Amino acid sequence: MTISLCGLGNMGGAIAGRLAAHDTVLAYDVDAERVARAAGTPNVTPADLAGLASSDIVVLSLPTPKISLEVIGTLAPDMRPGSVIVETSTVNPADVHEQVRRCDEHGVGLVDAAILSGVAQMANGKATLLVGGREPEVRKAEPVLRAMSERIMRFGEPGSGMAAKVINNAVAHAVMVVLVEAGALASATGVSGTELVELLTGPDAGLTRPLTHRFAERILRGDYEGGMPTEAARKDSTLALAMAQQTGVPLFAVQSAHTVYELGVSQGLGRLDYAAIATLWEQWTGRPMNETTQESGEQS
Repeated sequence: MTISLCGLGNMGGAIAGRLAAHDTVLAYDVDAERVARAAGTPNVTPADLAGLASSDIVVLSLPTPKISLEVIGTLAPDMRPGSVIVETSTVNPADVHEQVRRCDEHGVGLVDAAILSGVAQMANGKATLLVGGREPEVRKAEPVLRAMSERIMRFGEPGSGMAAKVINNAVAHAVMVVLVEAGALASATGVSGTELVELLTGPDAGLTRPLTHRFAERILRGDYEGGMPTEAARKDSTLALAMAQQTGVPLFAVQSAHTVYELGVSQGLGRLDYAAIATLWEQWTGRPMNETTQESGEQS
């Protein structure tokens, strides 16, 4: 199996090091300095863009979806049928679907392998790869994925790996706003930041429990009986907003979240566990999150 890499930026340079530790890698970048720097790594051989098409596996590490699509448009027509492109650049699932369409025209496979971790983790082989793609193509690309990292999470069809990364990052960025708001409230009410961290990292605290219990054990099972009622969650949210008003702390994420609990109570969810707010999104989107319902539907 021959391997090539297009894109030698910070992440691409780290990928080059990982791949070159296992085999010879053809490498290309529009920046000659990056190419020269990568060429100093044993087993990395500079090539022009067209030369990458001779490889069985081409790994992309590029800055924008537009550039990725342009590179695929250049390479795919000249690649051998059965070859695979591994997209590690951060793009949306819709971008991956278009990439797959372009590749399918030439009998070339495409696997999306979103990189969840940073450059240092990739360089140390400890990055997490979120992988989507059709099974035969993922299987063919697996030795290259394993060379990059042993930490691989397999999702589903093409685009699902990228979707998982975008969702993860959206959660991280939204939670960051919530945590800053919490820190501001703590500062205004005499709770130290250190004490807040100790509180929130507990297994039954507000940062962990919504995921491990309410999402994993209730929403995914469609189990909303008992537990803390939605109307009680609305009351607690009202208290937080009142405290913020009294202390002069602006709240954006918490204020927006409070609206959902108002809607939940108005929709008759008041006495159900507050995880039942998930049913609002199920109504709005027409897609269940209850995996027991999905599984029974598939079996029938």
